[in-house]
Amino acid sequence: MALSDRSQCDVSVDTSDLDFLDPLISTSSASSKYISRPCMDNIGYRRFQLFLLACFLFSCSLIFVIVVYCAEDRSSTMFCPVGSSNSMSWKIINSVSDNEKMEDFHEDEYYHGEDFSLRTSEPRYNRLGYRDIMEDDFEFDISKNDVMVFLHIQKTGGTTFGKHLVENLLLEKPCVCHRMKFKKKKKKKKRCDCYRPNGNETIWLFSRYSTGWRCGLHADWTELNHCVDRYLDAREGPAKRRYFYTTLLRDPVNRYLSEFAHVRRGATWRNSVHACGGRPATRSELPSCYSGIDWKGVELEEFVSCEHNLAANRQTRMLADLELVGCYNKSYMKAEKRDQVMLASAKKNLESMSYFGLTEFQKLSQYVFEETFNFHFSVGFEQYGNRSTHSGEARKSLSPEMLRQINLVNSLDLELYAFAKSKFFERFEWLKNQDTEFDNHLEHLGEGFQS
Repeated sequence: MALSDRSQCDVSVDTSDLDFLDPLISTSSASSKYISRPCMDNIGYRRFQLFLLACFLFSCSLIFVIVVYCAEDRSSTMFCPVGSSNSMSWKIINSVSDNEKMEDFHEDEYYHGEDFSLRTSEPRYNRLGYRDIMEDDFEFDISKNDVMVFLHIQKTGGTTFGKHLVENLLLEKPCVCHRMKFKKKKKKKKRCDCYRPNGNETIWLFSRYSTGWRCGLHADWTELNHCVDRYLDAREGPAKRRYFYTTLLRDPVNRYLSEFAHVRRGATWRNSVHACGGRPATRSELPSCYSGIDWKGVELEEFVSCEHNLAANRQTRMLADLELVGCYNKSYMKAEKRDQVMLASAKKNLESMSYFGLTEFQKLSQYVFEETFNFHFSVGFEQYGNRSTHSGEARKSLSPEMLRQINLVNSLDLELYAFAKSKFFERFEWLKNQDTEFDNHLEHLGEGFQS
C-alpha cells in the first residue's frame, strides 16, 4: 500500500534501509517491510529512528568495551565471559578490584576472585612436597617456573613472615616493594613485585604482599589448591610450574586468644569467600556469630560459646581438603566422622608441604627455611615470648574452666599442632645432621651465611 493511500493517523513507512535494526523493531509479520506510526509526523519519526540507531550503537560499544576489558584483565572485573565461543559462561565476582572500595575496615581485605565455573575436582598442576625437596639434585629454580605459595593462617605470625619473604631474602633480583593508595583508604597498602631474575615479569612468590588476596582473603588450602595455577595462567599465560607450599602454625590456645583479641577490637575478615566445591559458602552454611557489622567488644565467654565461630580449629580447617567432608555442608556426614577426616587431611597436607614453621620456634624455623630452599635472610627472625604477647598475658588470667572450654573447641588444632611439632623437629634434626657447619650457620642466622 502506498503512503498516500493511508490515513493521516495510520501511516506506514518503508524500512528496507533499516534492516540491521530488525531485532529492535516490532513488526506485524516476519515478511512485513513497514512499521506503523499512528499520528506521528515525519520529524517525530526521524527522531525515533535516530533514537533506535543510538541505542544500537551504544549496545555495540558496551559489548566491545566489556570484551576488551575482560581480555586484558579477567582477574579484576566484576563479570567477564570465560570459556570458548561454544560454551560461554559468565564470571560473577562478589567483590571488587584493588582500586575499588571494599567494606570499610582496617584490614587489607581485598579479594580478586576466582572463576568458579572453571573449577574441577582435581588441581592440574605440580605441587612438590618435602620429600621431593630432600632429593640430592633438588633446587628451587627461581629463574624458571618454580613458585612459592604462602598459606597465611590468621594470627600465626604470618604477616611478619610474609614481610621477611618480600623484604629480607638475599636474592639476585630482590622484590621491589612500594605503597599503593586505595580509594577512600587512609593507609597505603604494601605491594611488592617479586619478579624472576631472567628479565621476564613472571612471579616466583604467591603471597599477600606479592599478589594480594588473589584467591580470597586468607585463602585456605582448598581455595589455593584450585586457584593459584589458574590465576597465574590468566596473568602470565599457561606454563608448567612447580609449586612449593609454605605456612606457619602456632600453639592453638595462644592463636585462638590472639584471634579473640583481634575480633574484640573490630576485625571480622568478613570478605573471606570460603570457596569450596566450585562455589562460595552460603550464609546458611556459615551463619554469623553477631548481628552487626562486627563483633567489637565481645566477651570471651560469648566468643567461645558460638558454635559457628571459625576461630575454633582454624588451623585444621585451613589445611584440610574440605571437599572430602562436603565443604561447609555439615549435614554431609556425622560430626565425629567429619572431624576425623578433616584432621587426617590436614596432617597429610601439612606433612607434604615443602616448608612449615612454628611461631614458638622462630630461630629454628628460619634455619629450616634457609636449609630447605638454600635462600638466606638478611635479618634474624625475632622470638616473642608469651609475656610479650597479648595472648600470653590473657592465657595466664584464664580460669581452669575457661581454659578447658578453649581446649575443647580447639581439640583438632591441639592434635594437629602436636603432630606438626613432631614433624618439624624431625626435619630440623635431619637438616642439622646434613649441615657440616651447623653451629656456625645457626650462630650467624640473619647475616646471609651460606654453607
